[in-house]
Amino acid sequence: MTAVGEDSPFQGVYRGARVLITGHTGFKGSWLSEWLLSLGADVTGYALEPDTSPAIFTQLGLASRLRHIVGDIRCADSVHRVVADTRPEFVFHLAAQPLVRRSYREACYTWETNVLGTVHVLDALRRLPDQCVAVMVTTDKCYENREIPHGYSENDPLGGHDPYSSSKAAAELAIASWRHSFFAAGHPVRIASARAGNVIGGGDWAEDRIVPDSIRALARGEPIHVRNPHATRPWQHVLEPTSGYMALAAALRKSPEDWRLVSAFNIGPEQEANQPVKRLVETVLEHWPGTWTDGADSAAPHEATLLQLDSAKIQSLVGWRPTWNFSEAVERTVAWYRDIEFESQDCAADRTMRDICDYVSAATRQGVCWAAGRLPHPASTADA
Repeated sequence: MTAVGEDSPFQGVYRGARVLITGHTGFKGSWLSEWLLSLGADVTGYALEPDTSPAIFTQLGLASRLRHIVGDIRCADSVHRVVADTRPEFVFHLAAQPLVRRSYREACYTWETNVLGTVHVLDALRRLPDQCVAVMVTTDKCYENREIPHGYSENDPLGGHDPYSSSKAAAELAIASWRHSFFAAGHPVRIASARAGNVIGGGDWAEDRIVPDSIRALARGEPIHVRNPHATRPWQHVLEPTSGYMALAAALRKSPEDWRLVSAFNIGPEQEANQPVKRLVETVLEHWPGTWTDGADSAAPHEATLLQLDSAKIQSLVGWRPTWNFSEAVERTVAWYRDIEFESQDCAADRTMRDICDYVSAATRQGVCWAAGRLPHPASTADA
C-alpha cells in the first residue's frame, strides 16, 4: 500500500504529505485516517473525542498513530492554530453533527457545527501561504428534496427540510461564497466540496442509523426495528466516498490550474444500489440471521423518502467510479461486525486494513483511474 510510482494508488501523492483531517475520530474520518496512514501520509487530526462506545477510532488505535488533537470545530482560534501549525498540503474537512434525528433535538448546535465550523476552516485556509488542496465534505441531503425518481446533479437547487440537511446546504453556500470571494486565481489553496450518498461499513456505532441499529439488535438476539422501511437511499460502502475524496484531492493537486475541479461533486453508487431500507435490512439478514419489524411512526420527525445522486461529473472529470456493488457493500459491512462480535475487538485493525486492500485490488482489476495510478490531466478532459 505504500509503494510510490506512476502505477501506485493516487500516483503516490500522499506519501510523506502533510494531511489535516477534521472529524478524524468519527466513522468516515477513522477509515480515511487508516487508509492515508497506510499510504505513508503524515496525518494530523482535529476533532472532539469519539462520542460512541465502542468507537472505530479507538478500536483502530489511531490516537497513537497520528497527531491527535482534541478540539471543537466551533472554536475559530483553535481551528486557525491547528491549520497554521500543521501547514497542510491536503485538508479533508469531515467534522460535523451528522445525524438527522439529533438535529431536531439540537438544531442550534447542528448549525453552529456544520456551518460555522466549515467557515472557520475556510477562513483558516485563507491564511496559508503555500499550495494546499482542501475537500470539504457535505452530504447528498443538501439538495432541496422533491422526491424525484432520478439522481440529483450538482446544479440542482440546495435546500433541506430538517436542520441537518439545511445546515449542510448552508455549508455548501458558504464554501461557494468563500471560494469565489477569497480563493480566486493566484491563491495557493484549491477547494472542492463532496456530497456523498448514504454510507455503510464496519465500525459505524452511531445512534439512529439503520446498520448499527441492526447490528446492535442482532447481537442481542432481538428483531431489527425499522422505522422507515420504504425510504430509498443511495447505499455505498464507506470506502467509496473515501476513495472519491482522495481521488478528487489528488486530481486537484496534479492539475491545480483546472478550475472545473474547484467545485462541488456528487459521490454516489450505481443505480442498482438505490434501494429501500427494507431491502438493505433483508440483505443484512442474509449474512447474520434474524428478523425485523416494521416500526413506521407517523409522528416521527420528517425524513426524505426518495433520494438518489447523479455522479457523472466526478466520473468524467476525476475518473472516479464505484467499485463495490450493493450486495458486496452489505456483505463486507456485516462481515466486519461479525468478526468483531465473534472473534475479538483486537481484530478491528486487521479487518479494516483487509477491506482497504481488497477494495484497492478490486478497483485495480476494474481499471479505476486512481487505483491504476492514472489521474486525469486537463488536456485529457477538455471535452468532458
